[in-house]
Amino acid sequence: MRSTNIKPISYLKANAAEVLQELTEKREPYLITQNGEARAVMQDIASYENTQETLALLKILALGNQEIEEGKVTPVAEVARRLRAKKTAAA
Repeated sequence: MRSTNIKPISYLKANAAEVLQELTEKREPYLITQNGEARAVMQDIASYENTQETLALLKILALGNQEIEEGKVTPVAEVARRLRAKKTAAA
């Protein structure tokens, strides 16, 4: 994050429309401070949605790895065999 994107809350209050426009155009987050301390991060909605999608994918990967470690897996050959058996039974 660039130091120019670190702003006090008073700046946000006085320049909200400008900040929102810049967030949308540049897609770079703002760090908002209050009394000299970092208090919040603002980002455009597209970046937020991308972050949420990435986090969801990472969670799926973590759950998959956990299931592998716990032995909760079925070999591909077994899955293929079951699918062939279902097709044969349905025919």
